[in-house]
Amino acid sequence: MPTPPIRPRGDSLIGQVVAANVVLVTLTVVAASLAAGLDLSSHAQRWRFLVLALVIVLTFCVNLWMLQRRFGPLEHLIDRIERVDPAEPATFEIAADPVAEIDRLAGSFQRLLRRVDEERRRSGKLVLRAQEEERRRLARDLHDEVNQALTAILLRLEALAQSSPPEQAEEVAELKRLANRAMDELLNLARQLRPAALDDHGLVPAIESQLRVFTERTGISAQLSTQGDPAGLDEEQQTALYRVAQEALMNAGRHGGASRVQVELATRPGSTELRVSDDGAGFEPAGIRGGGLGLGGMAERARLVGGELDVRSAPGAGTEVTMRLP
Repeated sequence: MPTPPIRPRGDSLIGQVVAANVVLVTLTVVAASLAAGLDLSSHAQRWRFLVLALVIVLTFCVNLWMLQRRFGPLEHLIDRIERVDPAEPATFEIAADPVAEIDRLAGSFQRLLRRVDEERRRSGKLVLRAQEEERRRLARDLHDEVNQALTAILLRLEALAQSSPPEQAEEVAELKRLANRAMDELLNLARQLRPAALDDHGLVPAIESQLRVFTERTGISAQLSTQGDPAGLDEEQQTALYRVAQEALMNAGRHGGASRVQVELATRPGSTELRVSDDGAGFEPAGIRGGGLGLGGMAERARLVGGELDVRSAPGAGTEVTMRLP
């Protein structure tokens, strides 16, 4: 059953309190007049009534001032909550409000945001893990089944070439070239889905293999420099680093018009940093809508493993993509 939308009400809490105070002040003035037996037809009695009314109105003004002072932190908290981006819960900080109830409400909201972020991170990790498992399965099926079928076709074509008439030799040779090209594309697709080097040898060999394939396909010079050993990272962190490097290389080849790409992987005590920079055309990051160029996916991968993504670029100044892990 869908939750009904919350409709804004025109009457605020402070407005209701002020209205109640107005009614109470009016009733107090009338009751005090009756209790004192004031005769408003008498000049002296009218002055007494005026002094009484002024005292009560002054009391009302002081009460109103106190209400505004007490409700101010609540209005401030509501304004801060309305500006919160749930994707960045760390930006919500509890101010030093002098009201215990406001502090409790702000603390509860901050804990709620923290739980939402933890649940989103857990769910995101499960989704990415399922994606990687599916990629691994598809890569294995492509390599083991489809590749074997193509190999069988090549063997049959080789046998056919031995027994075919000379006038068909060129056609058979063309079929062999097509089958070989399909096999190469298949193996490349399998490596893109899930590189065997990442599972068998680790992050650095997988990135090195990716750079070799990238250079062969695009002709762009790509170099890798490493510092430290990333073997201490868990599988999810290594996968996230590899996917960010893969996406950054793909952007440099497709959109950047780069002639050189530099990949740096530095693992230090307590932190790991991956930087992919190119000398391409660059772009204006603020002008990319909806996380274009895969930037949103890269940032999400980094966030789900506890890291952050920093993209720096400008037209004509190349692009630098940096992923940091604490």
